[in-house]
Amino acid sequence: MGVDPEEAKSAKKVKTSQAWLRLFRLARPEYKLLGGAVGLLLVSSSVTMVVPFSMGKIIDIVTNAGAVIPYGLSLKEVFAGLGGMFVVGAAANMGRVFLIRTAGESMIARLRKQMFGRIMQQDMGFFDRNRSGDLISRLSTDTSIVSKSITNNVSDGLRSSISAVVGIGMMLYVSPKLTGIMLGIVPPVALWAVIYGKYIKKLSKKTQEAVGDLTKVSEERISNVRTVQAFSRESQEVERYDIEVQKIFGLAKKEAMASSLFFGGNGLAGNLAVLAFLGFGGRMVMNGEISIGDMTSVMLYSAYVGTSLSGLSSFYSEVMKGVGAGSRLFYLLDRKPAIDRNPNGVKVSDINTIKFDNVGFTYPTRSDVHVFDKLSFEITKGSHVAIAGPSGKGKSTVASLLMRFYDPTVGTITVDGIDLRDMDLASWRSHIAMVPQEPVLFAGTIRDNLLYGNPLATDSELIAALEMADAWYFVSRFPAQLDTYVGERGVSLALDGTRETRVLQALDKISASSDLTVITIAHRSSTLKKSDTILVVGDTGNIEEAGPYNELMGKEKGYFRQLMLAQAAEHH
Repeated sequence: MGVDPEEAKSAKKVKTSQAWLRLFRLARPEYKLLGGAVGLLLVSSSVTMVVPFSMGKIIDIVTNAGAVIPYGLSLKEVFAGLGGMFVVGAAANMGRVFLIRTAGESMIARLRKQMFGRIMQQDMGFFDRNRSGDLISRLSTDTSIVSKSITNNVSDGLRSSISAVVGIGMMLYVSPKLTGIMLGIVPPVALWAVIYGKYIKKLSKKTQEAVGDLTKVSEERISNVRTVQAFSRESQEVERYDIEVQKIFGLAKKEAMASSLFFGGNGLAGNLAVLAFLGFGGRMVMNGEISIGDMTSVMLYSAYVGTSLSGLSSFYSEVMKGVGAGSRLFYLLDRKPAIDRNPNGVKVSDINTIKFDNVGFTYPTRSDVHVFDKLSFEITKGSHVAIAGPSGKGKSTVASLLMRFYDPTVGTITVDGIDLRDMDLASWRSHIAMVPQEPVLFAGTIRDNLLYGNPLATDSELIAALEMADAWYFVSRFPAQLDTYVGERGVSLALDGTRETRVLQALDKISASSDLTVITIAHRSSTLKKSDTILVVGDTGNIEEAGPYNELMGKEKGYFRQLMLAQAAEHH
C-alpha cells in the first residue's frame, strides 16, 4: 500500500499558499450562492454585533433613573425594535445556512463527477499504481472534506472575522484602555494557531491516506468474499482490517491531543484575560472612568471576540485539512494520462494488417523487468491467430498492447502501416471486441449489460445477439427475461455445463466469419487446433515458433510440442 511515488513527488512541488488559492478556485462555479450567503452573513453579523452595545445602554438606562432614552423612545419601543431586528437577523442566518449547504453539496457533486471523469481517462499504468479502494476514498471522503473546508468553513471563518474586527472596533470605541488589556492575548493565540494549523495539515493528509488504505482492504476483501470464506479466513481478514482501523485511530488520537492542547490553551488564555478585565474594569467603574453598562458592553464584545478568535483558529485548522485532502485531488485533476487518446488522429475504417515490429515493453510498475525485447509478428485480416506459451511470458500483454492500454517501450505496433499512437484511440477501440478470460457483468439487468456495447440497440437486436450467442434459450425462461437482474460480476446468473458448451460453440461460429480477425490467448489444445496460426511466445518473451497446430506438433523437439506435452503431464 502506501503513497504513489509519482504523487508524492508532485505533492512536494505544491506550496501551501498555492494550495490555498487552488482550493478557493474550486468554489468559483458556486460564486452566486456564496455571494448571496456572504450578503446574508453581513446582515446577520450586523444584528449580532449590535447586541452588546444595545445591552450596555439598556443597563445604563435601567440602573439610572434619570437617564434619557435617545430619539424620545420608550423602553417598550426599544425592546420591540430590538426584537424585530433579531427576527431579521435570524431570517438572514437561516438563508445563509441554506445557501452555504446548497453550495457545498453542489461543489461535492461537481467535484465527484469531475474526479470520476479524470479517473476514467487515466492509463492502465495509473491503475497499476493506485488501488481502486484508494480512488474510491478520494471520490467520497476527500471531496467532502475539501468542499466543507471552503464552503461551511469559509462562511464560519468570515463570520468570525467580521465579529472579531467589528467587536474590537466597538471595544476601542467604548473603552480603549480595557480593550488594550483584552487584546494582549491575541499575538500568542495567533502564533499558536499557525503552529497547530501546520501540524493539522500534515496529520490530515496522513489520515486521508490511511482511510484510502482502509478502503482498499475493505473493497478488496468484500469483492472477494467467496474466496475468503472458502479458505475460512474470515478472522484473519477482520484482524487485517483492524490493523488499518487502528492506524486511523492512532492518527485520530494525535489530532485529539493536538486539539485538546490548542483549545485548552486558548481557553486558559481567554479566562486569564477575563480575570484581568474584571479586575481593571471593576476599578475603572469604582473610579467613575466607565459606566457599568459600558463595562458590560466591552465584556460582551470581548466574549464575542474570544469566540471569534477560537472560530478563526478552527477555520484555519479546517482549511489546512482541506489543503491536505485537496493535494490528493489536485494530483488526479492535474495528471495527464500516459496514453494520449489523440481524438484528432487517424480514424479507422478497415483493418487489413496488424504488425508488431521489434516491440519491447516493460510495465510502468516493474521497469526493470523486460516482458518483450524484440517481439515481431504480423496478423492479416480474416485470420484466426492463437498466442500460446508458458504462464507469465507476456501473452496477455500482447492483448493489452493491442487495446493500447499501454504503449510499447520501444518498437512500433502498426495497423495497415499506421502507428497505433497516430490513430484516434476511440476509433481504434470501436473496431475491437475484447472477451476477457473472466467476463465482466455490471450489477443491473441483462438489458443494461447488452446495451453497454450498443446503447441504441432495439429489443429485437438484443434478442438477435442473444440468439447468436445461444443465450436467448435460457434468458427467455427467466420471468423478467431481458429485465432480469444480474448481480455484481454476474453472481446471480449462472450457466450449467451443457449451456456453457453451447455458448462456446456459438462463439466459434461467429469467429468463423471470413471478415473477422480473431486473436486468442489460449492454453487448451482444443482451442489451439481451431486456429489458423499459433504464435508461440518463449521464455524470453519473443516468438519462438509460428505455424498451424499440426505442423508445430510434428516437430519432435519443437518448443510448442514440448510445452503441450508438459501441460498434458501436469493434468495427468
